[in-house]
Amino acid sequence: MHQITPVQLAERLAESEQGLPLLLDVREPWEFEICHIDGSVLMPMASVPARVGELDRDRETIVVCHHGGRSAQVCVFLQRQGFSNVINLAGGVAGWAAQVNPRMPQY
Repeated sequence: MHQITPVQLAERLAESEQGLPLLLDVREPWEFEICHIDGSVLMPMASVPARVGELDRDRETIVVCHHGGRSAQVCVFLQRQGFSNVINLAGGVAGWAAQVNPRMPQY
């Protein structure tokens, strides 16, 4: 499984030439409301299997959760479903808050 650090993701999002990846946040709605990375799409982990058809298998997808555990599991699931470009955000939104946006609220 591929991983990207929060700093690498911030740099990647700042580069408009490559096209933006899908930021798939697999946390619960209450977690997402407290803090999230701008542009991310909420799809709670438990709903991913039923909603996998809504996702573009060819689009770069960076999966996000709080610390990286749930997102790693979703990455493995998506890879088994034929997604070829799935990346886990190492450290999740907690890492993003620590390394990129220290003003982000945490829980």
